[in-house]
Amino acid sequence: MSESGEFQRSSSHFTDRITAGGAGGGGRDGQWPVEAGRYRLVVSRACPWASRALVVRRLLGLEEALSLAVTDPIQDERSWRFTLDPDDRDPVLGIRFLGEAYQAREPGYDGGISVPAIVDVPSGELVTNDYQRLTLDLSTEWGPLHRDGAPELYPEALRDEIDERMEGIYQDVNNGVYRAGFAGGQEAYDAAYARLFARLDQVSEHLAERRYLVGDTITEADVRLFTTLVRFDAVYHGHFKCNRNKLTEDRVLWAYARDLFQTPGFGDTVDFDHIKRHYYQVHQDINPTRIVPRGPDLRGWRTAHHRQELGGRPFGDGTPPPPPPTAEVIQPL
Repeated sequence: MSESGEFQRSSSHFTDRITAGGAGGGGRDGQWPVEAGRYRLVVSRACPWASRALVVRRLLGLEEALSLAVTDPIQDERSWRFTLDPDDRDPVLGIRFLGEAYQAREPGYDGGISVPAIVDVPSGELVTNDYQRLTLDLSTEWGPLHRDGAPELYPEALRDEIDERMEGIYQDVNNGVYRAGFAGGQEAYDAAYARLFARLDQVSEHLAERRYLVGDTITEADVRLFTTLVRFDAVYHGHFKCNRNKLTEDRVLWAYARDLFQTPGFGDTVDFDHIKRHYYQVHQDINPTRIVPRGPDLRGWRTAHHRQELGGRPFGDGTPPPPPPTAEVIQPL
């Protein structure tokens, strides 16, 4: 928090990368090798930053190459915990708390413990918690392990435009809802609120006559916008005071979000129960009663969106991902 009451997000502390040309050993030069089965992706289904990795992993078909650990949506003083697993312990890493992997990497580490995180299974060490880079590397460096028909989410010819779109959306929307929700003063809140809705209005206008943010296929930019939009009415509108209007009241953005939600790889990674319980029960300074609202009615996510009338090819020359592995299926709406 700044002196003016503005929320300031901490940067990722562990920014090693897993690359096609990475080191063959422990990655002490900051580069780890792409290797099927070596790493475990740790996520909370409540977290929008982790949800990016869930969507990209599904779209690219990396489920067998990169195993998944899902934490309890409710943290305690030791942060993310594996209480959804037998004996409250991740069955692959053998740990009770994600912080143990942080300590294995850097003994005595006392900073934040965040998801998504990738852990090296043989050593039990954290490799990276760099949520901004992680999904881009899954798209560009893990290519040999992608499924047949995987879409190109970060095409080289469009990267400048994708990066520009993602930067504005990150600053004003992805992080903007947090700047509003965790603002420590009226002025900081008002500024975040104004930037958030100015950007959403701009994006809505941009999407009015095109199906996707960049080009005619789904890209990383769509993934990043989606993970905030899908949480908007459930938590950000009320809990974070982002209440000029609901997502459902913006005709374009509501249809765009439903289009993506109904696309294989997006909605099948969303767990509204985890999302709502995390925000309303963990942020006790905002919601001291820890009461979780019953609404909103989620059935609208399955209604017709008609965005296909704008054209576009969701997966480009690729194909939709197959259904998720049985162990990762979320109860449908």
